Formats: sequence, C-alpha cells, structure tokens
Amino acid sequence: MALPRIIGAETEYGLMVQHDPEFDSIATSLILVNSYNTDQSLKLLWDYDQEDPLVDARGFELDDEYDVPDHHDNMAINKILPNGARFYVDHAHPEFSTPECTNVLDLIRYERAGDRILNLSRIGANQLLPSGRTIVVYKNNSDHKGNSYGYHENYLLDRRTPFQTIVERFMPYLVSRQIFCGAGKVGVENGTDYVPFQISQRADFFETEIGLDTMVKRPIINTRDEPHANRDRYRRLHVIIGDANMSEFTTYLKVGTALVVLHMIEDGFLTNPLVLRNPVRALRDISHDTTCTLAVPLKDGTKMTAIAMQRWYHAAALQYLAQHPDCPPTYPAIVAEWGTVLERLAQDPMQLYREIDWVMKLHLITNYMARRGSGWDDPRIAMMDLQYHDIRPEKGLYYVLERSGGARRMLTDDSIIQAMDNPPEDTRAYFRGQCLKKFKNQIFGVNWDSISFNLGDGPIKRIMMDEPTRGTKQHVQQLLDRSETAADLVANLVT
Repeated sequence: MALPRIIGAETEYGLMVQHDPEFDSIATSLILVNSYNTDQSLKLLWDYDQEDPLVDARGFELDDEYDVPDHHDNMAINKILPNGARFYVDHAHPEFSTPECTNVLDLIRYERAGDRILNLSRIGANQLLPSGRTIVVYKNNSDHKGNSYGYHENYLLDRRTPFQTIVERFMPYLVSRQIFCGAGKVGVENGTDYVPFQISQRADFFETEIGLDTMVKRPIINTRDEPHANRDRYRRLHVIIGDANMSEFTTYLKVGTALVVLHMIEDGFLTNPLVLRNPVRALRDISHDTTCTLAVPLKDGTKMTAIAMQRWYHAAALQYLAQHPDCPPTYPAIVAEWGTVLERLAQDPMQLYREIDWVMKLHLITNYMARRGSGWDDPRIAMMDLQYHDIRPEKGLYYVLERSGGARRMLTDDSIIQAMDNPPEDTRAYFRGQCLKKFKNQIFGVNWDSISFNLGDGPIKRIMMDEPTRGTKQHVQQLLDRSETAADLVANLVT
C-alpha cells in the first residue's frame, strides 16, 4: 500500500492598483504581505539554507545559482503564519502556501483561508495608499497581457516509485483532467489559435512535456526534486499545470482524483498506460473545445476524447477500490463524484453550472450575452472573466454565485475562519504553528522541515522535522504543555 499522503497547494495571486499609472507589482506585493495583521514585532527568517530548487528528479542538479535574499529582505518578503502556512512575495506576486494537509477537504479549507487572508491584507494595504487608489487581488492565472502565474499542487510520494513511471502514467491524466478542473478563460494567449472561450487558464502557456522550469518553457510535469522531507524516503511531486479554482467542488475533484491516481501509480496498479502522441498539443486542443468531444491522437494511432481518458482512469479507480478495502476512507466518495461528473460532461457540460469553474463562468457569460444581445467582442465580457476571480466577497462574481446558492459548497464558513489561525492537527504543521504561537520571540528561522531557535547563549538550535506525519497534536501536545520556554522545548526533545 502506498505511503500516507501529505498534500499542499501554493497560489500566486494576480493584482492591480486602480488609478495608479505607475503600478509596481513588486512594491504592491510587499505592501500586501506586510499588511496582514500578524505580530509585526516578530523578526522571523525563512530558512533558505533548507531550500534546494535546482535538483532534478531525473538524477542531476543544474549548475546554476539562485538568489537568496539578505537578512532584511528575507523578513520583508516572508511571513510564517500561526496556522502553519507561508505568505510571501514570489517574484512579482503575493503567494500563499497552505500548511501540510492529509486530506483534500483540509487542503480546500486552508486554501480558502488563504483567500480570506489575502483579502484582509488588501484591506489593510489600501489604507497605506494615496487617496483614490485601490488594490484589487485576483485568484486567477493570467493577466491577459501574455503573462501567466501559477497554482501549484504538491503531493508527497514514495521515492521507491521510479520518476519515469510517474511521468508515463500521470501525463494523460493531467492533460485530460482540465475538463473538470479548468477555471475558464475568455480568448487565447501565447500565439495559439483563436477561440472565444476555453476551458483552462493555463493550457496556452505549456510548451514542453517535462522539465525543471516553472516560468519559461513550462513543462506539463515538473521535475523539481525538493521533498522538504526525508530525501531517502520521499519525493514531492510539484504539479504546476493546474488552474487556480474559485469553486470548492472543482478543487475537491482536482486534488481528490489526483490523490487516487497517484496511489494507484505507487501501488503498481495502472498497467498498459495510455500514451499521448503529443501531450502539449493535446493539452491546448482539449482546452479549446468546450464541448469536450474532441478526440486527440494517442501514440498507437488511435484517438480518445478527454472524457474517454478520464473514464479509463475512473474505471481503474473502481477496480482499485474493490481490491483495496483498506484505502483512505475519503476515496470512495471522490471516485463516486468523479464518475458522476464524467457522465454529466458527456451528456452536456452545462449541467455542471453549479460545480465546475469553467462551466460556471461560461454559464454567467452566455446568459449575460443573451440578455444584452452582445457578442464575444463586448469589452464587458473580458471584465466579467476577470471579475469572476476577484477575491473581494462584495465584488467577485464567484461570491455572488455562492451567496445566491449558485455554487456548490464543500465547507462551512466557520471551518474556513478557524483555519486562518489554527494549523492542521494531523501533520507537522501543528508543531510549527504552535511553536509560532508559544515561542514566537525565540524563533530565529523556519522552513517546512525545520525550526531554528535563538536560545540567547550559544549557537542557533535547529530542530529538524523531516517526517511530515510527526509533529501532530497527538505527538507533541504533551511536549509543548511541559515546555515553558524554547530552551525547555529543546531540552525536553533530547530527554
């Protein structure tokens, strides 16, 4: 049986400043990150010594350098939050990385907590701007000026599974899954053939099948080998091809089905895998077909639609569940929803106007055009596309749907609010978050797999956390309760 799954997500947000002719995205991101209402007296560093983004899963390391910010810049661009998350400036965007989670509903909960944190930061930052200027933040993947920014999923896998096996068996799933996890987009970019509306925000920007880059020559499967955990035991699959979703149900299917497929791959269950002739071309062609009926070529000379490819994986998942009654208890519900969505996509994608982001957006736009008698050249259509992703609850079109019952929910608002300040209790994020609350003035630096304490006399003391399933409430609560200071904590860890 595959290892216990640890998952996380990273969202880069788009932003603009209304009525600012000299808009600077980096400066605005800095203001935004530093406006979140955390303890501004904290002087925490992100521990870049624990970062190694140039190691490739294919067995080599790039002979290159990456910039590490100095002490002052490190504190300015990084916020480590008491819920175990990281909120920081990544290039020219604010980014929120969820804490480590063990299940898809927790991941959605912390991702949506991140949306609320961004909105609170936006409110605070707007108070620092000149009169008449307003920061607007979008949870999307394109500025419609040729630039794309990412939403990344992270799945901790067993290192014994060969990376090439993951590539071969996961590629067709990733290419075809956009039919139920695309965020929808008006128009095209990156020189692709014109369609008025497409399924995915990101599909136009991927140019190769496999590689280490995330900003140029984007690969469908990223090869970064940076597990943030015990390297001998784990690898972290860094999935950069997904859209940033507003719909909770869309995220549920996107991450939930990926978990099931990756478990099947690790257990050697997927034999005779599908092989696409040209995955990059298939990715774009599928995105450009909102009927979901286009068949793309396989390497064996046959053709399959995206729905047929997903049905292939879904049929395997049903067999897998039947033969593995000890699988995670969340999987049967995920697989059942997966099958229902595929049936409805095959009948008429527009049936999913309450569940799937791209259908929800297209439904809004086509209804608007019908009422107004307008076409795709109406400039308000592009504005609606963008406004769907506006994170302001009072302005975003997704939130209009949510309030009116037009969006299927998976969570309660109370559970999301709780996630803004409290870490998951069943991963090492609990230890990280509780240490930030209890020993905040004695913490020197933090990374996903370590915490460093300044105990006053002597060197900085780094505690390694290379096992993501340790540091849970069950494991460490008694330790935390009997440790009044960080020095006590370090001493108690030794004894």
